[in-house]
Amino acid sequence: MCFLAFCSTARARQVSLHCDPAQTTAAITLSASLHAVHGGFKVKTCDLRFDPSTMTISGEMVFDATTGQTGNTSRDRKMHKDVLESERYPDIKFRPDRVEGKVTTATASTVQVHGLFAIHGSEHEITVPVEVKLDGDKWAASAHLPIPYVQWGMKNPSNIFLHVRDTVDVELKAGGSAIP
Repeated sequence: MCFLAFCSTARARQVSLHCDPAQTTAAITLSASLHAVHGGFKVKTCDLRFDPSTMTISGEMVFDATTGQTGNTSRDRKMHKDVLESERYPDIKFRPDRVEGKVTTATASTVQVHGLFAIHGSEHEITVPVEVKLDGDKWAASAHLPIPYVQWGMKNPSNIFLHVRDTVDVELKAGGSAIP
């Protein structure tokens, strides 16, 4: 399989995928009884290595849990103190290890990416559908992850007046440079 401009005469080589912080975001949506809460987190670091000949991927994406914001200071304070405990667990990480499916060039491909998602001091094995586009020396990817935060040991912030789901929807977007 030939991979972008990174093909040798017979086979593809490993590619380093560096994230541009301006193109790499984690947006969240938490459905509640009266409305949906929207927010996001900033990326801390993100460097991945993809080997198209073996369909392995390594490296990690790290989001800064302490940067989480929803636009409401009181709600954010409760999220950081009671749910994420972001002072104690400041990193949210995804460490992929393999890609299932076919990655094509110049057009978007949908593949399954398997790896470990670490949050709140615990790691969880996940497989996520990811739409990826590799074009020349640039790449972009997006994924939707439902995170069962209560099942994974975090507190549900519901109270007598407001009830929220025990799963938060995360929209990951990443992009940057692809270097052979």
